[in-house]
Amino acid sequence: MRTLHIAGDSTAAQKYAGAAPETGWGMALPFFLHPRVAVANHAVNGRSTKSFLDEGRLDAILEVIRPGDLLLIQFAHNDQKVTDPSRYTEPWGGYQTNLRRYVAGARGRGALPVLATSVERRRFDADGTALRTLGEYPAAMRAVAQEEGVDLLDIQELSLALWQKLGPERSTTYFNWTPDEQDNTHFNPPGAIAVARLVAAELLRLRVLPARDTRRLDAEIPAEWITWPDTDPEENRA
Repeated sequence: MRTLHIAGDSTAAQKYAGAAPETGWGMALPFFLHPRVAVANHAVNGRSTKSFLDEGRLDAILEVIRPGDLLLIQFAHNDQKVTDPSRYTEPWGGYQTNLRRYVAGARGRGALPVLATSVERRRFDADGTALRTLGEYPAAMRAVAQEEGVDLLDIQELSLALWQKLGPERSTTYFNWTPDEQDNTHFNPPGAIAVARLVAAELLRLRVLPARDTRRLDAEIPAEWITWPDTDPEENRA
């Protein structure tokens, strides 16, 4: 069995009962992979390439990753936070430097690094055109992928196209819109499933995974398959 490790932020992260119905796309990814490919979701709310590294989270992955495993790396939302020095990175500076550390770490353990541009937020202009919100970070990641010879899942462009297809109204049914909150960044179960499908389809299209390791790419996935554990181990992390 090989393991696909996810290093990322809240858009991918495991959510717990207190956050339901918020759902990270990493929670839905196993529905599209054969059981012989395990998913280890290390993504954590609010992290950037910098804070994830500074907290030792990449080191923790590298302690357990094995030859033949995959490390899927998706960051940008929190790297944008220019007023927070603990998270902010310049797209053509620290962000790229950090991404190279993830790539080198995976390769140093005999694992395969895979970069993924961040999923787009839900934002439309007055004419109903879906807007890009991630600044220069996706372009900076694409450049690193090319320079380092790393497979790139362009989830920004794929998700943007999906939100455009759905339109301003229907797209709300994929995000964490509740009676108390209109969240245009995080997903509910249908949204997480849709993004996970994009991720799995790209892993197949780019031959990062063979066809035998993917499944259900054209199948309906019931939202009821998503579950939220009661306990968040982060609450007990030293």
